[in-house]
Amino acid sequence: VGRLCQSNFPCAGAAACPGVESDVLYNGYPEEAGVRDRLSLWKPLVLLIPLRLGLTEINEAYIETLKHCFMMPQSLGVIGGKPNSAHYFIGYVGEELIYLDPHTTQPAVEPSDSGCLPDESFHCQHPPCRMSIADLDPSIAVGFFCSTEEDFNDWCQQIKKLSLVRGALPMFELVERQPSHFSNPDVLNLTPDSSDADRLERFFDS
Repeated sequence: VGRLCQSNFPCAGAAACPGVESDVLYNGYPEEAGVRDRLSLWKPLVLLIPLRLGLTEINEAYIETLKHCFMMPQSLGVIGGKPNSAHYFIGYVGEELIYLDPHTTQPAVEPSDSGCLPDESFHCQHPPCRMSIADLDPSIAVGFFCSTEEDFNDWCQQIKKLSLVRGALPMFELVERQPSHFSNPDVLNLTPDSSDADRLERFFDS
């Protein structure tokens, strides 16, 4: 993941680097920063990790780990809910999760000529609600945002520390090397070959 987030410019001098506007910052670097500083730039990372924390209900052994994820500065919250009800969880209080309902449709925002951006539709029309963690469906996705490489390294260290929480099970683990069974970039065979494409085309034609 860290390697994929590195943006390397194959250039030896400033003239070979892509042209930029004077007010652009390279992930915190002003335009007068040296070329060497620009060679290794971090592409901000949004990381969504789908998980299943039990069979029909959430396993209590994961609850403390889930709480710790909300406390990380990189946390984007959790996508989940309960049967027939999806929510966006942003934190917790005691044994209750705080969530927003993501299903409110609001008008698109049109920038004004003055440059001001009306932000009314960026806010929920209903206040946050609560639900018991025990009622959470075991299928969730936890989200994290690492704006810099330092953020990512800090997140990795925090995730490793979660395995040391007493009485809790880690929801997932980090490994230094890619497992051998993922050595093929198309290990899940997600790229259809020509015969698959022909079959799909015939299916939709019929």
